[in-house]
Amino acid sequence: MTDTKQAVVNLFSDFTVETTPNSASKIPDFNARLRNDTPVYVTFLPGSDVYETVTVAKRLRGEGFNPIPHIAARSIQSEDMLSEILNRYVGEAGVEHVLTIAGGVDNPLGPYDSSMAILESGMIDKAGIRKVSVAGHPEGSPDITDEAIKDALAWKNGFAERTGAQLDIVTQFAFEAEPLIAWDRRINAEGNTLPIRIGLPGLATIKTLLGFSKAAGVGNSIRFLMKRAADVTKLMTVNAPDKQVIDLARYVAEDANAGICGVHMYAIGGLKRTSAWSYALRDGLFDVNARDQIKVTVDLG
Repeated sequence: MTDTKQAVVNLFSDFTVETTPNSASKIPDFNARLRNDTPVYVTFLPGSDVYETVTVAKRLRGEGFNPIPHIAARSIQSEDMLSEILNRYVGEAGVEHVLTIAGGVDNPLGPYDSSMAILESGMIDKAGIRKVSVAGHPEGSPDITDEAIKDALAWKNGFAERTGAQLDIVTQFAFEAEPLIAWDRRINAEGNTLPIRIGLPGLATIKTLLGFSKAAGVGNSIRFLMKRAADVTKLMTVNAPDKQVIDLARYVAEDANAGICGVHMYAIGGLKRTSAWSYALRDGLFDVNARDQIKVTVDLG
């Protein structure tokens, strides 16, 4: 196995995926899409019912998976509501790991305005949940200033140090490796010690990816996709993040100071194709050509 191919296999050795309650409702059985050792993050989207996330987490546990549900701070209406959600996550779904985000709501519906407020409340630890993911923003965020993002990351590192909490970072998706590598190096130079799981877009058409990028507000990625979308004949072509994966894999393999420990797949074009492609990379069922293109050797369905 070539060094590049092995680096890709290593990067995907413990990849994670994400589902929404709406997407989950269209999947009769997650075992038809995923292997049980693949953790599944469950989103909570603004305006949706938080208890749908509890229901999906419970379902995933029942089907043999490790669910990692989101906690959107600004959508939590009270301390009692947070306590109930956490207790249901643990009691009904055996949750051991959550992801905390501020949530895309302008005005908090209750006492929590950020993921830091959730962490500081001590409620997660009280519920018996020992591992927490926090959001990473390599391209910034339309809701938070760059300085506020920097301060928040420093706070989270300090929180992990003083409490012994097991924290890691899961990032928003992007489409190029270079900005992600530069961001990783910058935050590590600023003192970040939290492991980083990089968000990658799943297999989808350029048109679909562009729509999701606009909704997520990932500016640099939108500009990158717009260049591709200029050729309208490619709008409906399915895109795989080949070069991005190879560049990231080489970086992680070659730089001992890299903070990136794995990848998180956003199944933007559907879980079936994205998971099949990700497993092909994890299993080494692919070749890398001279143009840094990944050619999987299995049917993606």
